[in-house]
Amino acid sequence: MGNTADLTAVQKAIIDTLKQAGKTQKEISERIGCSQSAVSRHLSGKSVGRKKCGRKRCTTRRGDRTLRKIVEKDRFQTLGDLRKQWTESGVETSRATVYRRVQEMGYRCRIPQKQRQKRLTWATEKQHWTVAQWSKREMPKCLKSSVKYPQSVMVWGAMSAAGVGPLCFIKGRVNAARYQEILEHFMLPSAEKLYGDEDFIFQHDLAPAHSAKTTGKWFTDHGITVLNWPANSPDPNPIENLWDIVKRKLRDARPNTLDELKAAIEASWASITPQQCHRLIASMPRRIEAVISAKGFPTKY
Repeated sequence: MGNTADLTAVQKAIIDTLKQAGKTQKEISERIGCSQSAVSRHLSGKSVGRKKCGRKRCTTRRGDRTLRKIVEKDRFQTLGDLRKQWTESGVETSRATVYRRVQEMGYRCRIPQKQRQKRLTWATEKQHWTVAQWSKREMPKCLKSSVKYPQSVMVWGAMSAAGVGPLCFIKGRVNAARYQEILEHFMLPSAEKLYGDEDFIFQHDLAPAHSAKTTGKWFTDHGITVLNWPANSPDPNPIENLWDIVKRKLRDARPNTLDELKAAIEASWASITPQQCHRLIASMPRRIEAVISAKGFPTKY
């Protein structure tokens, strides 16, 4: 990064964290990979951002050609397999980016016919929902982020049209009991922050901890309605877009330790505005129409 390059919000947060830890400006600049003068300008409050047009494509044509070769070698690979091989070739990116590039090449992910029908039925049932109806939903998600093996962290967060709720950093495996603790101590305060006394409907996927009978009883005991959601359907879920934003900022920040990773995630999450969340929720009718148009196949989302 050159002397005049802009620092991201995440890099600024890491600079502040390292400064509080007693690191020198030189040590901070070497850790983050920016110039010492950029660190100095941020700490002195003199850094000035520049206007940029659009988002730079995160992969090159050469990298895309490499992915095409990987796909054509075995067209029955999963997105996880493709991402692993693409990363090993030197292109580090998110699962969502792999999916978009594969779609651009004209390939479609395989979904069993029974599952496609369930997605199509679900979308048809929600076809006439308004943005106002979708705005009363709270949509959480867990994300596993890693710096470099074996350092990683799992995070739980939720969103609604009003903004994001607090994050929960999770240690160990998430079973039904642990998930219910997260709901009790993080989801309920999040819902109170986002909705106040208004009723809301909760949405989550069909992970084992989510679909456990004891978890269902927890929702019943708390008087919370849960929105049915088809299995293997991350594309209609707008919170996936928020996690993509977080992960892109993490790549820019390049945290090296778990503490830096957590600080970067928190800063990225805090930078998400209510306006961004509302725009994503407002896209729900289009996402539903996309599932119907695709006859249950994965969509561009």
